[in-house]
Amino acid sequence: MESIPVIAYVLVAVVVLGLLGLVLLRGPKAPRGGYPSTRDPDDPVQAPGDLRPGTAEAPPEEPAPRLERPESAASRMARLRGRLARSNSVFGKGLLALLSRDRIDQDVWDEIEETLLLADLGTDATTELVEALQRRVRVEGTNDPAHVKAMLREELLRLVDPAMDRSLAVDRKGPLPAVVLVVGVNGVGKTTTVGKLARVLVAEDKDVLLGAADTFRAAAADQLATWGARVGVPTVRSDVEGADPASVAHDAVSAGIEQEADVVLVDTAGRLQNKAGLMDQLGKIKRVVEKAAAVDEVLLVLDATTGQNGMTQARVFAEAVHITGIVLTKLDGTAKGGIVVAIQRSLGVPVKLIGLGEGPDDLAPFEPEAFVDALLD
Repeated sequence: MESIPVIAYVLVAVVVLGLLGLVLLRGPKAPRGGYPSTRDPDDPVQAPGDLRPGTAEAPPEEPAPRLERPESAASRMARLRGRLARSNSVFGKGLLALLSRDRIDQDVWDEIEETLLLADLGTDATTELVEALQRRVRVEGTNDPAHVKAMLREELLRLVDPAMDRSLAVDRKGPLPAVVLVVGVNGVGKTTTVGKLARVLVAEDKDVLLGAADTFRAAAADQLATWGARVGVPTVRSDVEGADPASVAHDAVSAGIEQEADVVLVDTAGRLQNKAGLMDQLGKIKRVVEKAAAVDEVLLVLDATTGQNGMTQARVFAEAVHITGIVLTKLDGTAKGGIVVAIQRSLGVPVKLIGLGEGPDDLAPFEPEAFVDALLD
């Protein structure tokens, strides 16, 4: 057998030593996943629960916005009735004090007439009420406070006219939602009233959608959307300031049809330069909307503190569109309860809603008997 050269043994020895060196350099085998077999519990990078390399941490889920639950119409009316009684006590108590005197002469009747006029009852209604009271005092000949109060209540209630239909047309009609246009000049709380009305309807379990057709006031759409978001009501608006209001209103009604809403409330602009512009814009909005669905209500928002100026505004709007109802805001803090009678007589349409404060649920259906009782409480 031929002997192996010494050089071959040397080469084999070098290869074996090299392989052993590589094994020693690599160290112990790491477990699957890339972590060493022993973790340092004080090392935050290697602390238990860490994500493995190559995985991404899921972002925490944002909690769903908490929706407000508006007050029911019944509870808010009870609360507002007390507030109305306090704010109008001068009116009611003044009349009762005058009518309860032992002797009611012409001077007393003049004071009664002045009190009624200061309460914005209007000239015709004041004359009618004073004459009716004079007849009854002569015939019944009493100054008993309870009897006088009952007598005054009956005459005031007759003027407020409980026979007027004050219901809101907000019921869905087959495949179409009810459509309500809300109109009025700037400063009367029109956009706020739309937001509060949405709360009234949500409390009645109506599915509501808002249309921000006041495109000339930059903050109007944002304000309306905020009101809606608080009770889970969507708002249709334009991203372009000064966009065509009629187009936005039509888009809102179309969205209401598509989403099967019960009611679409459309807020309109109040800042217009002249009467002709007002009539043209409101007329156009109504015509364009009616291509999609009929307009069921046109509610005029008036500020109760403006008195006879509010009467002028009411007549201008009544010429522009067919008003179906009045929303009387800011009735709190004044003795101007007679404006209800004056407006109804002037326009021939009922006051349907009243606002008595700044709170989100300070808007309620108008109830004639509760209103008169609050005046005389």
